[in-house]
Amino acid sequence: MSATIVDGKAVAAGIEAEVAHVIDAGSAAGWQAPRLVVVLCNEDPGSATYVGHKNRAAERVGIRGETLTPPVTSSTAALVELVDRLAADADVDAILVQLPLPEQVDQDRVLAAVPPAKDVDGFHPYNFGRLAEGAPLVVPCTPAGCLELLRRHDVPIAGARAVVVGRSVIVGRPIALLLLNAHATVTICHSRTVDLPAVCREADILVAATGRPGMIDAGFVRPGAAVVDVGTTRVEGRLRGDVERASVEPVAGLLTPVPGGVGPMTIAMLMRNTVTLAVARRPAGAPAVSWV
Repeated sequence: MSATIVDGKAVAAGIEAEVAHVIDAGSAAGWQAPRLVVVLCNEDPGSATYVGHKNRAAERVGIRGETLTPPVTSSTAALVELVDRLAADADVDAILVQLPLPEQVDQDRVLAAVPPAKDVDGFHPYNFGRLAEGAPLVVPCTPAGCLELLRRHDVPIAGARAVVVGRSVIVGRPIALLLLNAHATVTICHSRTVDLPAVCREADILVAATGRPGMIDAGFVRPGAAVVDVGTTRVEGRLRGDVERASVEPVAGLLTPVPGGVGPMTIAMLMRNTVTLAVARRPAGAPAVSWV
């Protein structure tokens, strides 16, 4: 047996086509295309590359994308003021603050300034609470992309045993909640989990989100399990996932590769979230969206 290798780029392209179709339908009826504003305040090359991908995706689907680049010397107050201006701008549908922020900035204060109705990343405590209740408007993009990959490959989720390795508020916890809302039985593992490989081997669905390249090998995987690799660590100039692909591929039933798996889905789900927020904010004349 050898795992089915997921083509995240192809699935993401399909989602972008769906988003573009919705925007085209709205534009034809006189509804203004959504506007997404990204705040990029760091000198991280990876962030700049990622924002570039977001901007190109926005252009492809018809979203009005814009990137603001305040100086990296900006204070917390200055960035909060910038976000407040965007929050008050009726023409802005979605706001994304690209992380990380400079060391002198209180990241939590800046993120909290993004109003829930424009929080395209789904990080605001209100939106996270909606997710915990099982009634989210938008979901953090990477976890949403993971679940979409499972669904579009017909991986049974309801009743499945799911194990999530990693408990970050950006990926681990949200994907655990999404799986729980989809009626999986979910275990969240972390650095203090006893006999981690044994717990992981119980999983029908195994999500690796630790940021430790190559940590998950065949000894962690039940034969036939669906393995979702969220890790993206640059090692010697190449992206590596949390899963040791050569070891796991012969054992798993399905595997998302790095690169080319979850990564493209994150951007596609960002586009979808932008439209979701725009439709919720401006329902008059808005097109119907099938994914809400």
